[in-house]
Amino acid sequence: MNIIHMKYAVEVAKTKSISKAAENLFMGQPNLSRAIKELEESLGITIFKRNSKGISITPDGEEFLQYARRIISQVDEVEALYKNGKTVKQKFSVCVPRASYISYAMAQFAKHIAPDSPADIFYKETNSMRTINNVTREDYNLGIIRYQSSFDRYFKTMFLEKKLACETVTEFEYVLIASMDSPLAQKKTVDPSELADYIEISHADPYVPSLPMINVKKAELSENVDKHIYVFERASQFDLLSQVPNTFMWVSPVPPQLLEQYRLQQLPCAVSPKKYKDVLIYRRNYTLSQLDKQFISDVCEARRLYIHA
Repeated sequence: MNIIHMKYAVEVAKTKSISKAAENLFMGQPNLSRAIKELEESLGITIFKRNSKGISITPDGEEFLQYARRIISQVDEVEALYKNGKTVKQKFSVCVPRASYISYAMAQFAKHIAPDSPADIFYKETNSMRTINNVTREDYNLGIIRYQSSFDRYFKTMFLEKKLACETVTEFEYVLIASMDSPLAQKKTVDPSELADYIEISHADPYVPSLPMINVKKAELSENVDKHIYVFERASQFDLLSQVPNTFMWVSPVPPQLLEQYRLQQLPCAVSPKKYKDVLIYRRNYTLSQLDKQFISDVCEARRLYIHA
């Protein structure tokens, strides 16, 4: 086994195709297949399963690839450090929920990126399932996932299975927001039954491990509402809320400047909204970098300002 074979395996896992990986590696498909077979024989495991639809990664393969990616990354860093006197590139990657206070934290974090060094910074807004998968596969180093507090045991079990460290960032109740032009904005208190005639803006990809999607969506959506617009990112949700007065959305507390920018209003509710948790995750064997620590610090400060103000 050598570093070249590791790189071959990582590329095959990335493309899910021997032929595509061979093309990306500028080598023949038979030679790549032979190299992968030799690697599997030297390790005594099967990394990839071949079938009519292509290839899939075995559990042993997933474990090996985690080590391989880490080793390749470390080798790249060493080469960058000593080869031709190049400066080490600043690297940071995080997957997060679609939360305004975290977006604010990211903007503050970006100010700490050293201007005299190259940098690759990855910030991805997505759902909990993709965040967990991205961190587990080492595509991203940090993740923040959001879920209802009542689902805590499902997620804690998955963290143990995936060998993920977890730290609670914050716990909060969702708030109701709508356009300043909405009839709801004139009410002193909004009862959930009054939302029946409105359109709920919802994120389209909720997730709870071990629960059917139909149950998860039922838990996330308002009980009295039968009209929904499902979105995948924050920009669309704010445009819809500001331009369509008969829409509303349940969200984590929103920074005042963002409410003002989109002419939105946070509305008082007659009942206590659902409680949620934002949880930081990373691999147990991962050592937090200085950039990681800075981002976490900025998230905690944004939490203090906007969640627990």
